[in-house]
Order: sequence, then C-alpha cells, then structure tokens
Amino acid sequence: MGRFTHIYQALGRSINTTVGVRGAKSFSSTANARRSFPALFVRGGTSNGLVIERRHLPPQDQWHTVLPAAMGSPDPYGRQLNGMGGGISSTSKICVLAPSTRPDADVDFTFVQVGIKDGALDLAGNCGNMSSAVGPAAWNEGLVFDPASKVRDVDEKGGYREALVRVFNTNTSKIIHSRFRVSGDRPTYCHEGDYEMDGVPGTQSKIMLSFLNPAGAKTGKALPTGNAIDLLTLPDGSRIEASLVDVSNPGVFVRIDDLGIKDASPATFTPQAVESDPALIARLEAIRQAGATKMGLDPKTESVPKIILLFSDSGSPDIDIRCLALSMRQAHKAVPSTLALCLGAAANMPGTIPAQVRGARRESHGSGPVVIGHPSGMVEIGATTENGRIISADLLRTARILMKGQVYY
Repeated sequence: MGRFTHIYQALGRSINTTVGVRGAKSFSSTANARRSFPALFVRGGTSNGLVIERRHLPPQDQWHTVLPAAMGSPDPYGRQLNGMGGGISSTSKICVLAPSTRPDADVDFTFVQVGIKDGALDLAGNCGNMSSAVGPAAWNEGLVFDPASKVRDVDEKGGYREALVRVFNTNTSKIIHSRFRVSGDRPTYCHEGDYEMDGVPGTQSKIMLSFLNPAGAKTGKALPTGNAIDLLTLPDGSRIEASLVDVSNPGVFVRIDDLGIKDASPATFTPQAVESDPALIARLEAIRQAGATKMGLDPKTESVPKIILLFSDSGSPDIDIRCLALSMRQAHKAVPSTLALCLGAAANMPGTIPAQVRGARRESHGSGPVVIGHPSGMVEIGATTENGRIISADLLRTARILMKGQVYY
C-alpha cells in the first residue's frame, strides 16, 4: 500500500506543476509543462474547437509541432481519439487570439483548420461559426482593452447589456464586429437567452456578427473572374456551369440538377447520401479544384474554396434557397457561416446561379435578407449595401465556453 501511496503523491506533484496556474508559460523547463498549454474548449455556432492565446504557443512557423497533436492528428482512423478533435471538419478547429495593435480592432484572430488524417494546418480561410466564440472568449480572458467603454444598455428595465468586440481576422485581413450579451457587476459573457439556432439544441443568447467589407476575402473581388457564371472544364472532359463568388470566404456554387442527379430533394439528397457515393465525392472535388484554379487559388488547398450544391426547389415557402455544402470532401449537416454569408450575397448578385435559383421562385427579384435552408434547418443572412458595394454581411450565431484548462499533446 505504501508503494502506491508514494506513486500517487508523485503523480499529484507532477500534475500540480502544470495545471491550475493562471498565465503559466507553456514551454517552461519541466518536461510536463513543455507538453501542455492553457486553452478554452468552446462551441461556436455549429462547430467546436480550442481557443488559445498566441502567447502560449511557439512562433507560428512551429505551430505544426504542437497543434496537430493537441487535436489528435494525424489519425489514419479519422477519429482524433488521442486529442481534442471530434473526427469531422467542423470539430477540428482552433482559434488563436492576441490583443490587437490596430486602431480598428480589439483582438487579432487566426483561424486554423486541422487536417484529421494528415495533421496539416490550413490557414487559408476563416470560419464564421468559430468566429462567434472569439468575442466572448477574448472578453472573458481579459484580452479587450478598456472593456467598460464597450458595453451598452439594450434594455435598462430588463438589465440586458451588450458588449462590442472588434475582431481582426488575419486569414482574410477583414474586420468582424461581434455583439453579445454580458452580465454581472464586472460584465462577463452570458450565454443564457431565448434564441434558438438551427443545428444546436436548446436556446442561448444571440451573437450578432457583422463582417465588414466582406467582398474579396481571398481574391480581392466578389466575382474573381468578373463573370456571374463560368463554364468549368473537368479532367474527364465534361463541363459544368458554376458561379465563383468570394464574399467572407470563396465558394463554388453549382446546381444539383447539373450533376445529373434527377428529382433531388432534401429528404433523399442528404449529407449521408453524398458521403456514401465515392464517385460523386470525387466529381465534386474535381469541380471545386477547377473553380479554385479559375479564381486564382491553390486547387490543392481543400478548405478554400468550398463547394455548395443548390436545390432547384427550396421545399418551403419560408426558404429562399436551399443548399448542401461540402468542405474537405465532407458534407456538412449545417451550412458553414461564411458560406451562408457568401451564398446570401451571391443570391443578390444579378446573373449568378444563386440569384437565378432564388429568382425562379419569387415574383420579386430584388435584394434583401436571404433565408437559406440547409440539412439542419435554416439561417437568415442580412446585408448592408451602398452603390452596389457590400458594406457588411450579418448573421446571428450562438456560442458557449465549455471548458477551461490545460491541453496535453
């Protein structure tokens, strides 16, 4: 019994040297400390992942030595059982934060998509879902300077207060304004509320994300080729029409009917049905790569652009346009937020496939909010335009901080 007591005490001393020490440096002289760092585990929209302060990581050119292992990658089985990832692209995400030195931002945010099977780090684009967690996380962790000046009363009688955090996304060099509920004498993020977001169980408080000047996030133009529709030539010699649009994140939009899939409906053409068809996945990847090349992007970067399939019929009078999105050869159960922003903008651009699909079901083809249907429900996208220029694209999300502690890798 004495031998086990000594072992227990030794383990306790080892753990206590690295856990629970606020602000402890990740790469100290002890062996255990070098193999861990402080982090939050959060849900943002319909994604989840880690939030890490940049100061707790090595220089960015060494992130590949730390972040894949923390998420459980590379994993040839595709499950990330040995780390914090969840085995699908929407749960293999990381947000790296730091106080900003820019006059128009409070926080700098770098999004990292971690490859599940290969452990590759992809920083090519942003994630709108995880962006919703950035403001609240930065606020609670003390990364926002002079927070008192950034709180306003929304409902004085009800005690509802709202904070504004200005976020600079380094992936796209764009500014995002995040507005969210705070409470308490020293205000902290409050996730409790009555807003119900499709794809997430229960109700939460709303987070309003405004993506400022979102056009040309990666290519510099909303329509990178200058065309509302391009004709893509695939390796097998076949051709297909696509709209190539870059708002918040680049997207390749195609009609499901043009894929030769007849009578596709949301009930039958599901994410599971798509992923069970290897030939279809390969064709969609070929289309995505052809679109990437036309847009001047690297076709081998799987996360950008993404491909979005559009149904000819929304299936509901309450939905303007219905889609199914893919990322990294996986079909999403909910449309990624930045793709929803891109689709909402594209639906208001004359001549694009999204505008045609939307307009085919409407007496009025005018601009305005767009209700997008996806496999888990729907989302409404708003936009502010001026002289044909997109000033901001807006959407509502929810987020929750689930855990805080040390991540071992």
